Amino acid sequence: MDIDLDFKTTFDPLEIFEAIRASMVKNEKLAKHPVGIYFQNMPVDSLTGLAAIPYNKAEDAGYFKVDFLHLSVLDNFDSKDQIKALLKIDPDWSILADKEVVEKLFQIHKYHDIVSKIMPKSILELAECIAMIRPAKKHLIEGYLKNPDSVRAEMWTKPTDGKYYFKKPHAIAYAMTIVLQLHLIKGGIL
Repeated sequence: MDIDLDFKTTFDPLEIFEAIRASMVKNEKLAKHPVGIYFQNMPVDSLTGLAAIPYNKAEDAGYFKVDFLHLSVLDNFDSKDQIKALLKIDPDWSILADKEVVEKLFQIHKYHDIVSKIMPKSILELAECIAMIRPAKKHLIEGYLKNPDSVRAEMWTKPTDGKYYFKKPHAIAYAMTIVLQLHLIKGGIL
C-alpha cells in the first residue's frame, strides 16, 4: 500500500523531511523510484543511498511508501482555497469533445476516442472514464456506454490477472486534477 500526495513541481520532500528514497529495479540494477520515499527506518543500499528493497517488494515486507507527485497544473494556483473553489464549480464538460483539449489533459491525453464516447459530466463519471482506459478495465467500456450501472460494481475491483488498473481514490484525484485543467483551459491559461 502507498499513498500519493500532489505538489507543485518545485516541491522537494527531501528538503523538508528526513526520509529514504524508494528504489526499483531497472535494467537489473537498483534505480531511483521517480517519486516515492519511506519515512520508516529500512535498509539502505550503500552504493546508491536508495532503499535496499525495491518498492514492489517493500510493501510485502511491511514498508509504507509515500509518493510525492509533481503536478504542473498546481503551479497555476496561489492557494488551496482557490483550488477548492474551482472544484465546487462544474467545468464546461462539452469541451471534452474537442480532441485538442483532451490532448492537453492529465492521464487522458491519448484517449480522446474513449472520452468523447463517454462524455463525462461529473468528477465521478470522469474517474470512471479514467479507470476504463487502463488495460484491466477496457472491456467495461461497451457495457458502460449502454448502461453505466451494469459495470460499476466491477469498475474498482482488483483484477486477478495482474493487469494494471486504477483504485477509485486515485482515479477521483486524477479526475479532480483534470477538472482544474478544464477551468484553466476555459480561462485561456492552458
